[in-house]
Amino acid sequence: MFLPFAAGYYLSYLFRTINTLLAERLTSALGLGAADIGLLTSIYFLIVLVVQIPIGMCLDHFGPRRVQSALLGVAAAGAALFSLSSGVLSLLVGRAMIGLGTAAALMSGLKIIVLWFPRERMALLNGLMIMLGSLGAVTATAPAEVVLEWIGWRGLFEALAAVTALAAVLIYLVVPERSAASLPHARFATLRTIYSDARFWRIAPLSATCIGSAWALQSLWAAPWLSDVERLDRTKLVDELFTMAVALSVSALFLGLLANGVRGRSKATEVLFAFVAVLLIGAELVLILHPPWPSLLPWSAVSVAASATALTYAIIGDYFPIALVARANGALNVLQFGWAFIVQYGTGLILEQWPLDAGHYPLIAYQTAFGANVSLQLAALLWFAVPWLEGLTGKTRALLVGEGSGLWILDDVIVPPAELVILEMGEGGEW
Repeated sequence: MFLPFAAGYYLSYLFRTINTLLAERLTSALGLGAADIGLLTSIYFLIVLVVQIPIGMCLDHFGPRRVQSALLGVAAAGAALFSLSSGVLSLLVGRAMIGLGTAAALMSGLKIIVLWFPRERMALLNGLMIMLGSLGAVTATAPAEVVLEWIGWRGLFEALAAVTALAAVLIYLVVPERSAASLPHARFATLRTIYSDARFWRIAPLSATCIGSAWALQSLWAAPWLSDVERLDRTKLVDELFTMAVALSVSALFLGLLANGVRGRSKATEVLFAFVAVLLIGAELVLILHPPWPSLLPWSAVSVAASATALTYAIIGDYFPIALVARANGALNVLQFGWAFIVQYGTGLILEQWPLDAGHYPLIAYQTAFGANVSLQLAALLWFAVPWLEGLTGKTRALLVGEGSGLWILDDVIVPPAELVILEMGEGGEW
């Protein structure tokens, strides 16, 4: 049950990040610019975000086995078309089909975990699923470079088409079926439940701006940055991308273990996620300031943030009943993939505002693009922290009133305790 879906997610991660290595070859072979590369890569995220909610509903209704096997067949056809393409339009169509075909890869794996495994182990298994899938990002570095040197990018995508078709057949024939219709709360599972939940809208902006940005940077703009700013040669560049991918894979399992360990402790998983967000923002600020030391550490921190879905999906799993988990994760993925699309394509548009210098974009171009992104992440982090800040403010005010004064704070008004006993039953419930 678990490993076939992990294989599907592995392929989706490989497809998502392979353009980091392909960008230079496609530019050389087909004369593509930065905006073309940004659009070609980000169309994957655009398609995925558009279909997330419908796919989540299909997973809840038809089950992950049938949905995932059918979609991986589409991805295999898209990879075959990509291998035959000779222009931007056919590349875009092939890439869009790959995006559609792998759009359910993670959600279907998470749905399998919900259907077949104990709820108290969801965070750990989510981390394990993401860790195994993110090995696709590892494969998309040094191992893929060897294959590219051997059979070229067209041959690589022909091979990926065959492997993806095999995975589709494997999932359909091997994985057992189990319906979610009998799960608790299934009759009341609606999208309105998700979109009217204040907790969802507190975590969603931070999850989108941080995880979406980390996906966008690692899967495309890390390589151009290392080439343009650090001026690394191809071998050192691929080695650094390999290290980043390993950091992504290891941190996914580590964060899953942490989330599993703190499960049941109030807000502990949310605190872990906020810490990862701060780590990402700090890493991006280091890249923007560009001090005179190697950039591997901040780029590895970006990879850690890309694996934070192990935390956010565990948080979402605690917010909603089992019958809504797939759709809730899909609703969150819409925002994460949407932001990844904006960052990938938007960064290319910003870079093209500066002229090339010996084939490289200047540091100021990357500083401008990354700086705009960080400012929005800071705003999302502040929004996420508002309840904690309000709690801290309330405690501070209580201390200022004084422990021996006999006064209480109720709805921002200081009142003596004797007046609290006259609260009516309805007011007492609100209190």
